[in-house]
Amino acid sequence: MAIPPRIALFRRRIPQSIVRPVIVRHCRCFSSCLRDAQQQKSTSQLDDGLSTTYFGFEKIATGLKEARVGAVFSSVASSYDTMNDLMSLGVHRLWKDYFVRGLDPGTNPLSASPPSNALPRGWNILDVAGGTGDIAFRLLDHASNVHNDYTTRVTVTDINLDMLAEGRKRALATPYARSSRLSFVEANAENLVNIPDNSVDLYTVAFGIRNFTNKEKALREAYRVLRPGGAFACLEFSKVNNTAFDAAYQRWSFGAIPLIGQLVAGDRDSYQYLVESIAQFPNQTEFKDMIMDAGFIVPGRGWEDLSMGIAAIHKGIKPVEGSAPQ
Repeated sequence: MAIPPRIALFRRRIPQSIVRPVIVRHCRCFSSCLRDAQQQKSTSQLDDGLSTTYFGFEKIATGLKEARVGAVFSSVASSYDTMNDLMSLGVHRLWKDYFVRGLDPGTNPLSASPPSNALPRGWNILDVAGGTGDIAFRLLDHASNVHNDYTTRVTVTDINLDMLAEGRKRALATPYARSSRLSFVEANAENLVNIPDNSVDLYTVAFGIRNFTNKEKALREAYRVLRPGGAFACLEFSKVNNTAFDAAYQRWSFGAIPLIGQLVAGDRDSYQYLVESIAQFPNQTEFKDMIMDAGFIVPGRGWEDLSMGIAAIHKGIKPVEGSAPQ
């Protein structure tokens, strides 16, 4: 049986023992692809009983997704900024700056003040799926430059070694390269085995959670590692809240981005997956509900739209014992 071209691209990167041919249904337009994917969403098993998930619009065996996503990010690691420029129309840098300013690392109002004879311990921050260091560097810069806090530290975790290598390389241009304030660790967000319970003040994930195989499990892990009163903060592509603008944005996403990915990075398939992964990600209300289901208290309505919903910031607080949702 012939393997479709998109599958062949990834087959070369996946051990042959786990490759399972999957038929890709080619659609004539974005709307028909999206409609077909939504109609299939309720199906959780393949005909042979294997559990399934989605890799973009393609339904695959759950066990294959980690390797498939890994192949995508290994491919784009060296051109990560270019990728995000294409995906966000160039404003991802502004979103990231705004995201970090809103978190204000270095002055956590939920933490008890230290005794007068003790030094502030700084925040312990976990930046998940943050391999290239984009968010980590901003967090440390903010703590240092805004609060004169030189004790806050960030652990960057990523499942992809190529992304971590890119982050370590970029760190060489910062004051944190050989500092104990910054570390890079290979880890799966769904199983943070090296992170103790109740040990993290702030958990951040930016443009990463939509690629997780089991988002609910990752949220439960976030809840586990955060201390009571600690904050979960997510910056992710979301759903545009203006119909006319959404139509234009979808045409750009599905018509232009994969083509530009081919021209700029020589990799159309990875960029096609990335735009499909955005379309498949839950809307703002659905994701807020997932955060609450993991046990978090959600402040306000639970999210803040950026650029009319192209992206959104979601937050949740791990309750302190005896506290109740507001």
